[in-house]
Amino acid sequence: MYKTWFNVLSALLIASASIPALSQVVPSAQQGGGLGVRVGAGYSNFATDWSGRLGGPTVWVDFDVPRVPPSLSGLQLEVQGRDLNYNRTGGDSKLRYYSFAGGVNYAWRYDPAFHPYAKFMIGLGYMSWGPESLTTAPNYKHDSRIFYSPGGGVDVRAYKRLWVRGEYEYQWWADFLNGHALTPHGFTVGAFYDFSRFALTPYNP
Repeated sequence: MYKTWFNVLSALLIASASIPALSQVVPSAQQGGGLGVRVGAGYSNFATDWSGRLGGPTVWVDFDVPRVPPSLSGLQLEVQGRDLNYNRTGGDSKLRYYSFAGGVNYAWRYDPAFHPYAKFMIGLGYMSWGPESLTTAPNYKHDSRIFYSPGGGVDVRAYKRLWVRGEYEYQWWADFLNGHALTPHGFTVGAFYDFSRFALTPYNP
């Protein structure tokens, strides 16, 4: 299952990187102001709501929604993958979370170098654990759930098309064990590259 998730995520990243090149052959009148694509990666550290904290890599791709009113010009679609499998602080040596999610992200682009944003994601999360975790069945060592995740943060321009990101995210995994909803939450720090044609043009609301 993990290999399938990784292959899907890799294909999305490759496809997203090719979009800016393809958009150059589309007449500007059909681009709706240019399609913005941003590809990023970072490190996440989450409180697991199970056994201590976990850390690991996160990758994401943001796509601007074309042909929207100026007041909604910061609206983006986002896809995200995360693997929390490192820097364990709890007692379970095998605990691991990994997930794939998609949703909407709205950035306030009133400043050319500072973009606070809020987002809401829906995803599929996978969790596995070791013998240190007590569950109702001895062979029950992994499971998956759909989760819902509000979050927000800020993007800051580092140099031209390169930006850095700091983000907080709260997840809700419904009815995981005997009606208990897991609520992992934590921070992500990373960087992304903006492939947009107008990435270096200041935003004028």
